[in-house]
Amino acid sequence: MCGIVGYIGKRDVAPLLLEGLQRLEYRGYDSAGIVVTTPKSAGLKMVKAKGRVRDLEAKVPARFKGTTGIAHTRWATHGAPSDVNAHPHLSADHKVAVVHNGIIDNASELRKKLEADGVEFLSETDTEVLTHLIARSQQEKLEDKVRDALRLIEGTYGIAVMHADFTDRIVVARNGSPVVLGIGEKEMFVASDVAALVTHTRQIVTLDDGEMATLKADDFRTYTTEGTRTTAEPTTVEWEAESYDMGGHDTYMHKEIHEQADAVDRVLRGRIDDRFSTVHLGGLNLDAREARAVRRVKILGCGTSYHAGMIGAQMIEELARIPADAEPASEFRYRNAVVDPDTLYVAVSQSGETYDVLAAVQELKRKGARVLGIVNVVGSAIAREADGGMYVHAGPEVCVVSTKCFTNTTVAFALLALHLGRTRDLSVRDGKRIIEGLRKLPAQISEILEQEDEIKKLAEQYAEARSMLFIGRVRGYPVAREASLKLKEISYIHAEAYPASELKHGPLALIEPALPTVAIVPDDDLLEKNRAALEEIKARSGKILAVAHQEQEKADQTIVVPKNEDELDPILMGIPLQLLAYHAALVLGRDIDKPRNLAKSVTVE
Repeated sequence: MCGIVGYIGKRDVAPLLLEGLQRLEYRGYDSAGIVVTTPKSAGLKMVKAKGRVRDLEAKVPARFKGTTGIAHTRWATHGAPSDVNAHPHLSADHKVAVVHNGIIDNASELRKKLEADGVEFLSETDTEVLTHLIARSQQEKLEDKVRDALRLIEGTYGIAVMHADFTDRIVVARNGSPVVLGIGEKEMFVASDVAALVTHTRQIVTLDDGEMATLKADDFRTYTTEGTRTTAEPTTVEWEAESYDMGGHDTYMHKEIHEQADAVDRVLRGRIDDRFSTVHLGGLNLDAREARAVRRVKILGCGTSYHAGMIGAQMIEELARIPADAEPASEFRYRNAVVDPDTLYVAVSQSGETYDVLAAVQELKRKGARVLGIVNVVGSAIAREADGGMYVHAGPEVCVVSTKCFTNTTVAFALLALHLGRTRDLSVRDGKRIIEGLRKLPAQISEILEQEDEIKKLAEQYAEARSMLFIGRVRGYPVAREASLKLKEISYIHAEAYPASELKHGPLALIEPALPTVAIVPDDDLLEKNRAALEEIKARSGKILAVAHQEQEKADQTIVVPKNEDELDPILMGIPLQLLAYHAALVLGRDIDKPRNLAKSVTVE
């Protein structure tokens, strides 16, 4: 959600910034802008445009030279998408330029005070408030001017600031929204995501909340918003620039769906312990005695991560026999939840920066809870805040909607469930059974993906529907939830998911030939119960697409997936429905990698 790129060095900055913005397009945005200067410049030069980065690029003049600059892709919060509301924002004297991710909660109050002092605002944004506050500070140093302004701010921010009187530096700060520094040879970079940096450097520093940094061409220093110096050691990013390319696919989503077999192999690699039929998860920082003391597991996530958590909760209950449930972090943080010292909390986020999840983690930590993080991005905020956790090693996921990261997260939960189970009462035999099932997953995923042509034909039929119903029972219900979300996100077809057992308690009233139903029908102890639900739909002339381990007589079509262990079947059953959503969206001509109104990393409330 929103993107920041900045550079200071000797190279022509505009092409670098535009390239960086293009690499951040997946985060979701509606406008873009760029400001540049040089050490000997008399001022700041700026261009902004509503629309895509290519629209901004078309407006940048040929003689738009500079060696220092910041750029931004905006996702509208305060004020509609427009050239004026796009970032960067300039102060009235055109000396201060600011790009900002996040939301300033007290912007309205500050705006009124500034207007009363004679300040004229050009935009509707909360960010412009910050620009004027910096410009009006009486401090002599740019760092102190920014610090003065931030003391008045309530809310979240990741910012980069330039000043016409301090052309040798960029000042950045973070509170709740990612800021990453890239360390080069006599040049420095800043971005909200490493995706914008890996083409130029793999040496990065990730700022913590309440931390600022000053970037000069040949140096950087970090310090708190109170001015205390901090120690920042660069780390090496494991992902290379090629990881962000499409690799011959038409979209990132298609590429990432087809990367899932390799991605699952990565999350398993080095973690299986055949000797004791368990797994090595040293990053949990949870010894056997502490694991046995856990009386309940609460999983917190948003969107797709929440659905992965639902699957994870079921696996933990089945394998470890510990009561477990999943809840949207965005709801949990706003209710005064009872924090139990015997409960293990697990925070799930693909980016590791999802604000609602991060806020829940911080509240739990404040109340003394033990929190594990399951994230994809190394060094992300949730990874640093948590007491321990697991990286899911899915690799960069560029498409806004999550596919391979969802699958890897469910596999990570299977590993956690197995670990907790083997420290308790799960037998060696059952541990071995689950390990054998986990090892089958990559080959079975590849087998499912070989059905793409058949699934594409089905998608062409179902793309005509105005609405669809997804149902599943127990293990199948979270799969139905996630499949419904995928269809909504990228095809814009309305879809709802219900437990199959709830059909007769209301949703059955919707069944008619024009409302197709997608049914998750695993071959487990509930098979006959699920078939009874298909009978109910068929009796009312409903059209049915089943995802099952064998052909279903009552279904109009069946996508057959390979059978694994009952507990692991949900990991596989959602994959063909990723393809169904993808090809339905393709038929409808949707912008698959960048669906309307959505952002990849939701770093605001």
